[in-house]
Amino acid sequence: MNELLVDRDDNGVVLITLNVPDRRNAMTDAMTDRWRETMTALATDPDARCVVVTGAGTAFSAGGDLSWLGERGAEAVPELRERMLAFYRTWLLVNRLEIPTIAAVNGPAVGAGLCVALACDLVYAADDAKLLVPFTALGLHPGMAATYLLPRRAGVGLAREMLLTGRTLTGREAADKGLVNRSFPKNDLIPEVRALAQKIAQNAPIATRLTKLALNQDHQDLEAALRWESLAQPVTMATSDLLEGLAAHRERRMPKFTGS
Repeated sequence: MNELLVDRDDNGVVLITLNVPDRRNAMTDAMTDRWRETMTALATDPDARCVVVTGAGTAFSAGGDLSWLGERGAEAVPELRERMLAFYRTWLLVNRLEIPTIAAVNGPAVGAGLCVALACDLVYAADDAKLLVPFTALGLHPGMAATYLLPRRAGVGLAREMLLTGRTLTGREAADKGLVNRSFPKNDLIPEVRALAQKIAQNAPIATRLTKLALNQDHQDLEAALRWESLAQPVTMATSDLLEGLAAHRERRMPKFTGS
């Protein structure tokens, strides 16, 4: 069985499905290897314009493969550290893609699984999805950048509560608290996310990538933002896509951007 499914449409939307439904899409070694290959290929794919990540079956991801984790106790800490760093860095490659990424959390997103979703640019969840980070209940310190991603998304207060008490949020609650962008009824989630992905894919690729880079800059102040924008905006002014965008606006039609 292919533990990671990759489907593309003609508009540049790439749908990635975690595909071990009988294990709630736990991050197995085979899935991790396939994820690394896929992210590496997407990083230089000129035709990809937006990535959507979701899970097969009833779950998004149960997180790290617990049977895999159970075997780590026989190793010394330095070896474990290197293994875990490689695991984290592989799955968080999604955060390094220059094209926009969307997580469609269709069901339980647990521990490292939730962290991978939060590493995407946009996160949408089914109303009844369960989001939790039960690391300490398993005797584990949080991993997969949980202590960075959770406070960054929804503030330190909620991050502390989820990480220290193991509080579970539904998708609807997560949307209300800002942990995810929005929630939808379960059956509407994928169609809604696909429509959003299509909208992103239809925008000018160069402008979209530079906008994502700007949002990831964490500008220290207003002047830093202005300095970035005074460089990035002229780059887009020199593209053919700008002329196409202006012409489409003038002619009241959909633009056909080429990324040039």
